[in-house]
Amino acid sequence: MADSDADTDTEEPTTELPEGVVDRAERLTRLLRSAVDPAEREAYRSDRRALLAEYGYTARVREDDDGETLVCHPEEWTEDGVIQIDRIDDTDRAVEITLSGTGDGGDYDAVDAHNRAVAEAVRDEYGDVHGETAEAFADFMSNHYAKRIEAATEGEREEFRTEYFPRNAWPSDEQRRRLEQSLEVIFDVARSR
Repeated sequence: MADSDADTDTEEPTTELPEGVVDRAERLTRLLRSAVDPAEREAYRSDRRALLAEYGYTARVREDDDGETLVCHPEEWTEDGVIQIDRIDDTDRAVEITLSGTGDGGDYDAVDAHNRAVAEAVRDEYGDVHGETAEAFADFMSNHYAKRIEAATEGEREEFRTEYFPRNAWPSDEQRRRLEQSLEVIFDVARSR
C-alpha cells in the first residue's frame, strides 16, 4: 500500500494538511470507491497517494460499526503499510473524514426517497431529458454523499458535472447540451418541495 522507503528522521514533520488537500483526497477516495473499472480505481488511488506524499502523508480507509472513515496520517507512522503505535507522536496530525452517512443527519433511506421524489417531479414537470439528469443527480447525491439534492455544495455539483455525469450517467447528446438548464430545474424543484 504505502511506500515507506524514504528516511523521514531528518525532516521536520508536517503538522497539518491544507484543507484543499484534504478535500481533494476525500474526492479522489469517493471517485475510487465508485469507479467500476479497476484501472480507473488504481488511477484515483495513485493520484491520492501522490497528492498526500507531497506532505509526507498516506491514507487508509478504516471500517467500524459507524461505517467507513478515510484516515490521512503521517507516513512515518507506518511500516509496510501497518500503523506502528509507538511512532504516533501527536494524534492531532491525523485527519479523519467520514465516508459513510451524511452531514445532513438524516438516514439514508429517507434521503434517497426524497431525492427520488425530486427526480420524479422533475420528469413529470419538465420531461424526460431533465428527468434523466435528475435521476442521475439523485443517484449521485444519495450514493456518494447520502445528502438531499438541495444540500449539494458547489464542489459536489462540480464533481457531478465533470466526473460523475459524463462517466456514469450515460447521457444523451441532448442531456449534455442541456446539463446546466437541468441542474437549475432540479434545484428549483428540490427547493420548492
